[in-house]
Amino acid sequence: MSKLSKFLSLVFLAFLSTKSFATNELVVWEDEKKAKGIEPAIADFEREFHCKVTVKEIPFVSQIDKVRLDGPAGNGPDIFLIPSDRIGSAVIQGLVAPIKFMYEDQDKYIASSVSAFVQNGEIYAVPKVVETLILIYNKSVLRNPLDTLEEYLDYSKKRTNHDSKEYGLLAKWDMLYYVFGLMQPYGGYVFGSDKDGNLNADDVGLSNDGADQGVELAKQFFDSSCFPNSILGEDGVYELDNLFSSGKVAAVITGPWALDYYKTANVDYGVTPLPILPNGKPMSSFLGVKGYAISTWANDYELAEEFLRFINQPKYVKQRYLITNEIPPVKAVMIDPLLTNNDVANAIAVQASRAIPTPSIPEMAEVWAPMNASLRSIFEKNLSVRDALNSAVEQVHYQIESFKSGL
Repeated sequence: MSKLSKFLSLVFLAFLSTKSFATNELVVWEDEKKAKGIEPAIADFEREFHCKVTVKEIPFVSQIDKVRLDGPAGNGPDIFLIPSDRIGSAVIQGLVAPIKFMYEDQDKYIASSVSAFVQNGEIYAVPKVVETLILIYNKSVLRNPLDTLEEYLDYSKKRTNHDSKEYGLLAKWDMLYYVFGLMQPYGGYVFGSDKDGNLNADDVGLSNDGADQGVELAKQFFDSSCFPNSILGEDGVYELDNLFSSGKVAAVITGPWALDYYKTANVDYGVTPLPILPNGKPMSSFLGVKGYAISTWANDYELAEEFLRFINQPKYVKQRYLITNEIPPVKAVMIDPLLTNNDVANAIAVQASRAIPTPSIPEMAEVWAPMNASLRSIFEKNLSVRDALNSAVEQVHYQIESFKSGL
């Protein structure tokens, strides 16, 4: 760094240290047992900005509902956590403020994690954590993971034995959350979007040719009797976990939430991104993102922005990862050996880059049930893929219209 650069940096830091804010105090809501992850950053921030940051641990799933009540009453936070699939309703209800600095900083994050929080051209949260599906394999059965879905199908045909409950690859493809990763690389989509990225709930792409092709791939596993009927239905995920934990299943497609259960069952597992499809594209998945949002009722919006920009510097994000094991979507950290040398973290990071954010508009709630019912009818009752998906999308449109008329 040149002498001039050093001088300018010192001048800038001096400016920040003397900059005055409205309250010099922030209230931050963190998830349960996750506050320790941001403590090092907070200590440095308080020293540099001469302010006080109070952190409260509140269950992640209940924060948005508490903001709705506590914000107007003056008891809410300046900053809280929000899942990307609830950002649409939060914006409509006026619970969150746009985060201006993210326009400059968005390239520091994987694109999908930022787009998950975009509404009407504005960015409403700073991505903190990404979560998506991965492939988990039993090293005692399958020494190395296979590369393609076709290889898994061939392997499953040879290995499947329903009497001894031995299987190759298992997946919950009778649920949209899991099978979407087969549909999307062929051109299936949930909602279309305009040039600004705004989702159009009237444009549902879950019964187009690409969606059909994806489900037809899943159907090959059922038609070849590679999947047991016991994994179908809402409770099938528990049966899938039990089968893999028994040590007789080579691989499953599930999420990182299952790893603790498999570890307790003493399965010697490995983790990898999802396989390559017959069209040469990697299997996709839905991306779940948790992000830091600024409340509409924040006492000091500018200080809140400074805080979020500060704590999401790579050095603090790395510290947070080491403490919480949550996968951050910050590019500089995702390519760090700290993550790339960790099989689980690396698999999630790679798959996250291939994933599509779960749609965040309220109408998404009307999609899950009709689609899951149609998928189940395909695999349980052998209904035509095209007819079942067309019927499901008709039901989705009907429910969305009913939802809109009730607003």
